Amino acid sequence: MPRADRLALAVSSGALALPEAGAILVLRAVPSPFLDMVPRARLRCVQGFRPLHDSLLAAGHAVTARPEPEAAGPAMVVVNLTRSRAESLGNIALGLRALPPGGTLAVAGAKSEGVDAIARQVARALPPAGTFVKAHGRVLWLVRPAELPPAVDAWAAGAAPRRNAEGFLTAPGMFSPDHPDPGSRRLAAVLGGRLSGRVADLGAGWGWLAQAVLAASPAIEALDLHEAEALALDAARANVADPRAAFHWSDVTRLDGGPACDAVITNPPFHQDRAADPDLGAAFIAAAARLLKPAGQLFLVANRQLPYEAVLANAFREWDKLGEDGTYKVIHAARPRRT
Repeated sequence: MPRADRLALAVSSGALALPEAGAILVLRAVPSPFLDMVPRARLRCVQGFRPLHDSLLAAGHAVTARPEPEAAGPAMVVVNLTRSRAESLGNIALGLRALPPGGTLAVAGAKSEGVDAIARQVARALPPAGTFVKAHGRVLWLVRPAELPPAVDAWAAGAAPRRNAEGFLTAPGMFSPDHPDPGSRRLAAVLGGRLSGRVADLGAGWGWLAQAVLAASPAIEALDLHEAEALALDAARANVADPRAAFHWSDVTRLDGGPACDAVITNPPFHQDRAADPDLGAAFIAAAARLLKPAGQLFLVANRQLPYEAVLANAFREWDKLGEDGTYKVIHAARPRRT
């Protein structure tokens, strides 16, 4: 059961009461029955992941990629947990700081997202007002006190962007924030200085791969970084100072058109929440074929077991493996098929 359905059930059961007036701010909002319970004029959604952001917008909800200050604080803040505990605690701190004393903070998540551990951690700092357990997850809520405990500052600090060991700005919740992903390293090593013209990096993350290829390939004229997560793209802007780089907050699976590229590079995601979803990588391959010039080339790294070969054969006239080990395969494809 989605976390947002637990919120709807908590409200419809009478366990959790919505405030009668004032804005309701939802961090990491997702389309859900709960959102439909809130009057549109009072609802404020924050979602920095472009596909979900666009879905919320299409459903008619007011949504921003990042929290925006309002003249009056919200009456209620809802925090939907993510897979990153540090990010979730940071959002809880953000919600508590946004609320006036007496406002309600609600936290919703599944056991797989660590909601029970987070509930215990929050309860040690702030007394809960209630909890609702349903379908391997829970909703907990509390009333914002006049003075926040020191733990809230620690949660905010733990989620704040910082430089990793290699000097790149990252934050919890981003993909591989502590160090470059080994797959990206493999791809960069194979590419060397062979890129030229206009290049697109699909799923650019916080920018390590883009920075590496720009440094190694002086013949690149322009590099478009496409990334779905707004916070990761913010980090990429700080990490990639090369004037050839341009930054795009994109749902890569929907990319179609724009300047045609000589090459596409990508280390595509292959998880949707915690479940492996090879269709994501397949959608990146199809997007690359749409973006490339008739003689354009794709350079892709993927986990060895992912079944992309048939997708590549359908999208390109030729492809081959540039390298493979027990974990990764690096693939080159050329001459995209036009459909």
